[in-house]
Amino acid sequence: MEGYWAAAWTASAQGPFPHGRETAQPDLSAVFPDPGTGAFDQSFRMVVRPDIWGRQLRIRLSNAHGKSSIAFDGIFVGLHVMSGNILPGTNCSITFDAQQSVSVEPGEERLSDPVQLDFLEEPENPLLIGRTLAISFHVVGTSGPVTYHAKALQTSYLSERGAGSCGQIENETPFPFSTTSWFFLDAVDMKVDQKPFVVVAFGDSISDGSGSTINGYDRWPDVLARRLNAKYGNRISVVNQGIGGNQIIGPPNSTPLEERLGGISALSRLERDVIAMAGITTVIWLEGINDLGHAAATASNIIDGLTEGVTRLRKALPDIRIVVATLTPALNATTGGHGTPEVDAHRRTYNDFIRNADLFDAVIDFDAVTVDKSSGELQPAMRPGSSIGGIGDGLHPNRIGYQIMGHTIDLDMIVVDK
Repeated sequence: MEGYWAAAWTASAQGPFPHGRETAQPDLSAVFPDPGTGAFDQSFRMVVRPDIWGRQLRIRLSNAHGKSSIAFDGIFVGLHVMSGNILPGTNCSITFDAQQSVSVEPGEERLSDPVQLDFLEEPENPLLIGRTLAISFHVVGTSGPVTYHAKALQTSYLSERGAGSCGQIENETPFPFSTTSWFFLDAVDMKVDQKPFVVVAFGDSISDGSGSTINGYDRWPDVLARRLNAKYGNRISVVNQGIGGNQIIGPPNSTPLEERLGGISALSRLERDVIAMAGITTVIWLEGINDLGHAAATASNIIDGLTEGVTRLRKALPDIRIVVATLTPALNATTGGHGTPEVDAHRRTYNDFIRNADLFDAVIDFDAVTVDKSSGELQPAMRPGSSIGGIGDGLHPNRIGYQIMGHTIDLDMIVVDK
């Protein structure tokens, strides 16, 4: 089958569970009583929403932060309907190198064989917009430390320990536990007939969606995706490689994985999370506030890091469009060291560099649409939390803020239709 592979959904591997910045995570002590041991003979049903559809699919399983080889089998994909249920008759087996099982070594990822989605007759059907897939798999034996993406803002499902391989079962019965994280699965690709546009949102928690809604798809990349889908239909995909707490240049490589709540640095994951993704045409990079707030970096430090990353992207993907966004305000934020006047001074210097540099194809000025000009803080209406309530932290926008950010982007700077 001719066509083009396009990244349809992604979730950057953040760290070994539970060392990440989660949102509304249920108590998983019965599922993973010992993080060092991890999963044991149990099944996972990960719910994901593709941003582009095709008749063939492939997935990538990650053991990026594991310490031993993990064996997976009982791997399936079906059309998700509600809770842990799959639409009857849509569950399809996924193979790796024509085998029903696959072993993934520590620090590595494995890409599956293509699987024909027999239930999907017409990828252009608008009734597919917003639909989700359930990707199920079984961990054989003990996994050791579990690679995961902490802040899914999406409900997925887990079996009990020792439940065995349950992925072939289309109802929710074998999956009594819910989670707001994604485990082991870090990419889904679709094969499409015409050359696609694939946009990667690359950055930290403000791309990952902290302060947004659970199962609401209200991050700014989601808003952008809806606008682009309305204009281009099933020809474009926006995937999210944000990690809550991520930094451009830190933390140092010597930092234990358990202490890297924001994952490895953006520069360290650039190959894995951007360059290696299928069909990438544009990257939108919004990052730097955690370097300033957590690591006491300077504007000069993160400018150098950003410049290095852009240079590497240009070398690896010469035709890629690189769009960089200004940092939203954090003055007087209640999280870490982000809220100090010193951090704000460095943030403003960094933003001025972005606005005036000639390194990028375009600039998105998120600062301009989120700052309260009278105080220099995040606008009051954007502070109250959307997912779990509360007054907000003054750093992460809520749904209102993300809506405004997503709508301020000029679509013509993201996609150049040649």
